[in-house]
Amino acid sequence: MLMLGFAGFMGILKIVMMALAAFGLFDAAFRREDAFRAADKQNKVFWLIILGIALIVSYLFSLLSILPIAGVVASIVYIVDVRPALKQVGGGSGFGRRRGGSSSDGPYGPWNGGR
Repeated sequence: MLMLGFAGFMGILKIVMMALAAFGLFDAAFRREDAFRAADKQNKVFWLIILGIALIVSYLFSLLSILPIAGVVASIVYIVDVRPALKQVGGGSGFGRRRGGSSSDGPYGPWNGGR
């Protein structure tokens, strides 16, 4: 019974690790290349490769191995350090990013007659 609970916990932990890597990978894929240079971080291709490897490793290997732990560390570094730096320089579309303008702006200008 105890081993079944431990296996369930490890399965949930594996899903969380894969989700972190997948989120970082997709976020990096939608950022502009020049934003990485402007934020003085490694280039976009580097992060795509690292996060892609982290996703594959977290899927293939046991959680008791060192490779998935290294993948989680890479994912956390991207999410905590690189992603905020990219957002600060305004790099790329990203997820959930609002474009400028007022909430009353329509596709051709303000709805309130320009007041």
